Amino acid sequence: MVTREGTGPRIARSVTSCAECLAWGQTYAQGVCLACYNFAAARFGHHVGECGGCRRRVRLKRGYCRLCWCQARLDRDLAAEDPRSKVVLAPFLAKVRCHQLFLADMYHPRARPRAVPRRRGAKGRPPKPPPAVAVRPRTDWVQLTLFTDLPRTYRYGSVDLRSASRPDNPWLAWALYLAHAMAESRGFTPIVRRTLNRNLVMLLANHAEGEMVRVSDFHHVITHRGASLIHVLDVLATMGILHDDRPPVFDTWLESKLDTFPPTIASPLRGWARVVRDGGPRRRPRRPGTAMAYLNAVRPALQAWSATYAHLREITDDDIVAYLDTLHGEPRRTAAVALRSLFRWAKQQGVIFRNPCRRVRLGKRTVPVWQRLSDEDITRAVQAASTPQARLCVTLAAVHAARPGQIRALRLDDVDLGNRRLTIAGRTRPLDELTYRVLVEWLNHRRSRWPHTANTHLLISKESALRHGPVSAPFIRNSRGLPANLERLRIDRQLEEALACDGDPLHLTAVFGIAEQTAIRYATNARQLLEDDHAATPPGSWRTPASDPHNEADEHLGSL
Repeated sequence: MVTREGTGPRIARSVTSCAECLAWGQTYAQGVCLACYNFAAARFGHHVGECGGCRRRVRLKRGYCRLCWCQARLDRDLAAEDPRSKVVLAPFLAKVRCHQLFLADMYHPRARPRAVPRRRGAKGRPPKPPPAVAVRPRTDWVQLTLFTDLPRTYRYGSVDLRSASRPDNPWLAWALYLAHAMAESRGFTPIVRRTLNRNLVMLLANHAEGEMVRVSDFHHVITHRGASLIHVLDVLATMGILHDDRPPVFDTWLESKLDTFPPTIASPLRGWARVVRDGGPRRRPRRPGTAMAYLNAVRPALQAWSATYAHLREITDDDIVAYLDTLHGEPRRTAAVALRSLFRWAKQQGVIFRNPCRRVRLGKRTVPVWQRLSDEDITRAVQAASTPQARLCVTLAAVHAARPGQIRALRLDDVDLGNRRLTIAGRTRPLDELTYRVLVEWLNHRRSRWPHTANTHLLISKESALRHGPVSAPFIRNSRGLPANLERLRIDRQLEEALACDGDPLHLTAVFGIAEQTAIRYATNARQLLEDDHAATPPGSWRTPASDPHNEADEHLGSL
């Protein structure tokens, strides 16, 4: 018995014949070699059964044991005649009649050598030349498609640009030229360029005049390989041959929210949500986010009522009041407004006979009184800002009271480091020392991380660096779930300024450029806090009431 000693547990080994594949060599305590031990791993799902070749009862892969698979590999090397037969094992399994014994752990497959050496800068082969300038193909006649609704099947591997020339198709030549121009203007990496070219070759190798490329036919092929669908859509849309037949995101989301309701309730809900989004007679359209918020507000109530009622006309005033009594604050007002909108539309369309929300009253809206942030909340927000873009977002919100949307919209032209000026939402303000240092840190990181990007926005990500648009909203919401998120930091900064100027709304309008009503609300909030000295200066507060709007950062933000 041979054993291996080390820091871990002792693993008993011996030199004998494997109980599974009969190979002679080193085996484990289970009596099998290393290959058969891995073959029996649970993650492969090989179950015990009768082998279709040797009729032994062992673990099987697709009906055959590992010994038969090894023999089929040997038979394939001797009997294969064409290139396809050299890589396929299944036809040789049924022909196994005898087995050649072998030594264990002697088979180590290796990849075939490359026919062309890899590109390694100036020492390897030179990069491919850029495609020739191409324009839209000019055709004198068009062969109309007889069946336009038949789906097309796209797959990779039909043309390999590494070993074969590209198909002689003028539409493909035009697409590759547009892709090259897009890559140059947006700073695509070589990997993104090659992936985009392969996708265009797959889609347009046999394209003809008059055909439209449907997104539903190829989007699953591209996304399954982890490639970017946006660049392909941009090229096809520029060529004018793209037919985006995907269902709208709002419709998909709406159907997922209504699948638990009975048809008699889901149908009017679907019609109302679309009217809220698209508008109608004497009703202006709203944003999709508003329609989503309204449906989310009424959905819990309708789910509870659908267990008892089968139609909207069965809901009474008492049901509305009983549900609203379970809510408080802003959720209660939002639910009431959404229910009023739903039943008003249902009454106009004749879905119900009587509006149960007509006599529901909410009373005067209570304006919340914002309190100052504590030292602990500020510290947690600063500690959560662990990346350069997060530190920049926290600084802009806490020092300059910038909204998340305004931070996303900032461009490189808005930053003037030489004159120490920063333009936010059209208003130019001086740069304090903290913001200056954080901006320099982010610009250095941006230059080293994406040196060839053509995106002019100040904040970019690995996705937006290949486009011209701003970053997504979740990209800058690094403090989600914390009491001092970006919006709360912005409110606290404006509240601090209102306390420093003794609630002067004109001063707030001049400093932050906010509307008059918003400035009056912050001034009123500050006066209410000033009436209570404890509320105006909380214990352990890290700010002083008389602060300059553009002073240097205090010790908490200075730790950024």
